[in-house]
Amino acid sequence: MLRVEDINVYYGAIHAIKGISLDVPDGEIVALIGSNGAGKSTTLRTISGLMRPKTGRIMYDGEDITGVPAHKIVGKGLCQVPEGRHVFANMTVMENLELGAYLRNDKEGIAKDMEAVFEKFPRLLERKDQISGTLSGGEQQMLAMARALMSRPKLLLLDEPSMGLAPLLVKEIFNIIKEINASGTTVLLVEQNANMALSIADKAYVLETGRITLSGTAAELASSEEVRKAYLGG
Repeated sequence: MLRVEDINVYYGAIHAIKGISLDVPDGEIVALIGSNGAGKSTTLRTISGLMRPKTGRIMYDGEDITGVPAHKIVGKGLCQVPEGRHVFANMTVMENLELGAYLRNDKEGIAKDMEAVFEKFPRLLERKDQISGTLSGGEQQMLAMARALMSRPKLLLLDEPSMGLAPLLVKEIFNIIKEINASGTTVLLVEQNANMALSIADKAYVLETGRITLSGTAAELASSEEVRKAYLGG
């Protein structure tokens, strides 16, 4: 569904992404793991059109989307949940969800998806009229994911969904990611919590200082000595 081919991305003179290539097969969960500052978020931002690669190309669903504006990419079914959640803090939960569907005009479909979202995230239903900025960190993460689902994505990019959350909530968020994938959405997951990421992913890539240093099935990486030492605490 997604193929990134040899992209190079710069912040001014800084060469942040150095010739990355990766594949995300339709229907799978692919994890991109690595330490802070490795270039994981930059990779996602480039795929979703928020940044442009200097060289290389990005193929999505058979189409070259390199340099296509971010809002048009969302319209094609590729949606990103950014790091740090970025909910619209002074709007209600319901208003945030409605904004997720702003490119759609199929009223019945939107109502159906709203129902499905509340089924997946019952806590949001309880808080639908609450101002989003007053939600807990875990609830804001759920809202950011639910808002992305309202655009009916074929491919969901998740940037550090477990960041700053208590272990119990992390488990809950990862269970929801598995459910989202099981109901037909392909997922590219960027995550510092390598243990959790590898436990739900089909395949994974390790990113270090802008380069992919290892790739394979999630099981292969989870049992790799190198990965265990660097990312899995032993």
